[in-house]
Amino acid sequence: MSVSRNDPHFPGRAPIDGYGQGGFRFAGMSHRGSLLIVPSGIYAWPVTSAQEISEQALALVFAEADEIDLLMIGSGRDPVALPAALHARCKAANISVDIQPTGGAASTYNVLLDENRQVAAALIAVS
Repeated sequence: MSVSRNDPHFPGRAPIDGYGQGGFRFAGMSHRGSLLIVPSGIYAWPVTSAQEISEQALALVFAEADEIDLLMIGSGRDPVALPAALHARCKAANISVDIQPTGGAASTYNVLLDENRQVAAALIAVS
């Protein structure tokens, strides 16, 4: 369940203009489902629950780790803890992780993007 640079995507990063009803709005478009946002673009992310977040699901984050300082994870409606092994993998890649419910993660991502920080986001869609 990984995403690759060859998958269809929106090139570059853009702020999240809205979320809910199972999707997101960004760059004048809407997307149904979860999103993975990395320096190369915004990708459909096949993760639907926090339990599905894995090293494989974040493979593109690790592939672009040299351009990412912080990964915002939007865990859906409720906060969760990142499994220890995945947290260690992020630390080994020099990526800090902040997990929040999706709304907070999207808002924080927008602020950091506006500050021109090297931020990525993995956002689980909420209804």
